[in-house]
Order: sequence, then structure tokens, then C-alpha cells
Amino acid sequence: MNDAVRFRLEALTCRYGPAAAVHGVTLDIPAQGVTAFIGPSGCGKSTILRCLNRMNDVIEGFSVGGRVLLDGEDVYAPGFDPVELRRRVGMVFQRSNPFPSSILDNVAYGLRLHRRPTRAELELAVEEALRAAALWDEVKDRLDASASSLSGGQQQRLCIARALAVRPEVLLFDEPASALDPISTARVEELVTELGKRLTIVIVTHNLQQAPRVADRTAFFLLGKLVEYGPTVQVFTTPAEEQTEAYVSGRFG
Repeated sequence: MNDAVRFRLEALTCRYGPAAAVHGVTLDIPAQGVTAFIGPSGCGKSTILRCLNRMNDVIEGFSVGGRVLLDGEDVYAPGFDPVELRRRVGMVFQRSNPFPSSILDNVAYGLRLHRRPTRAELELAVEEALRAAALWDEVKDRLDASASSLSGGQQQRLCIARALAVRPEVLLFDEPASALDPISTARVEELVTELGKRLTIVIVTHNLQQAPRVADRTAFFLLGKLVEYGPTVQVFTTPAEEQTEAYVSGRFG
């Protein structure tokens, strides 16, 4: 496992208007492997996730304090390009959101946005992304078909392929399987685990069985504060904090 730090959060504080949603969170996210954020609804985990690629910027009244360092650079510093940040730090949302276009055009969207590939380069990159998302064999003969013709699980993997096509360093997953059936959930979890071998993966999940299945490390948040962070096995079997033990054992949340 690579011990290098990809993200470093330093006293991260987030507000929506005057209301603080995240209070002074400090933690390091390693460059490889899967890090899970867990905690009850409203604990701040999705807000923190969206700070990593500045998706909160579009929310009126949102403000951030502290620092979010990506490979040592503060992503909120003046002059840091949020468009380039989102190329490096991709995101997959709770519900699949394919564009109303073909399977190929969905995957190719980011490639066309960031550079002007030849047709051959485009087709190769699309195939590589679909293979990486474990979807190529299911769609290779119908790339011109509408993305809406895919099942829910396939659409979510298509969104993962779309994020992978621009070769990000990090992928953020915000409850990516919460709307999926058990079989599709298993496919997405297998994919998250596989991608964690070569990318930085951060996943928000409400599913207390999912975190131990996919994550190397787990951070538990409560009321906007980081309660505990460490190896997933430790957090779930021998937590250091009583609040963590109560949450992972199902006594609240």
C-alpha cells in the first residue's frame, strides 16, 4: 500500500449561510485504496466529500474555512482552477445521471471537453473506460444506443466509465449503490475495490455492511465533527470511541 497522502484536510469548517455543517475536521486520505465516510444523515460526510472537488461552490451561501490540500496544493487557493480540479477528482453520484445521448457520447463527453482527440483516440479511450467500469462486454455492440436503454446498475457503471475516461487521480462516490438492487450493488462494490488498487477512492455510505466490504480506512462523523478515523477493521471491531461503537453496532443512526 502506498503511504503517500493524496488529500490533507486541515481544520476544515463548512457553513451554509450562518449555520456550520462541518467543524474543524483534520485528516489525511492516502493516495491509494478506499476510504469510507460513515455517519448518520446530516453528519457532514457528503459536505466534506464535495469539498474535495469543490462541488459545493455552486451552492449559494456556502463558505469554507481551513484548507483542503491535494498533493500539497490548496484547492481553495486563489488561481486554483476548479475545472482542472474536477478532471483530476471525478465524482459519481447517488443516482445515476447519464446524459440524454448515446452510450459512446456519454463516455466521450469529458474527453471532448478537455481535449480534441481523433476518432481513433476517442474510440480507444471509450473502450478502455468501459472496460475499467466492467461494462464493455455488455454494451460493445450497441455503443450508439441511448444511455437510457441501460438498466439502473448499468447506468451507474456508465457514469463511472464517464468519470474514468479523463483519467482522474481520485474518484469520489456519494452513496453510489443506494438506489440499486443487490446484484448491481455487488458489481459496483467489486468495481470500487478494484479501482482502489490504482486510484484514490473516497466513498460516502449509509450501509454499515458496505464499508467493511470495500474500504481500507473508515472515518466516522457525527454532528459535523470527526469522531474516529482508522483502519476499517479497527473502527468496526475495536473502536476507540464509545460513539463509534454505538453507531457501528446499530444503537443509533
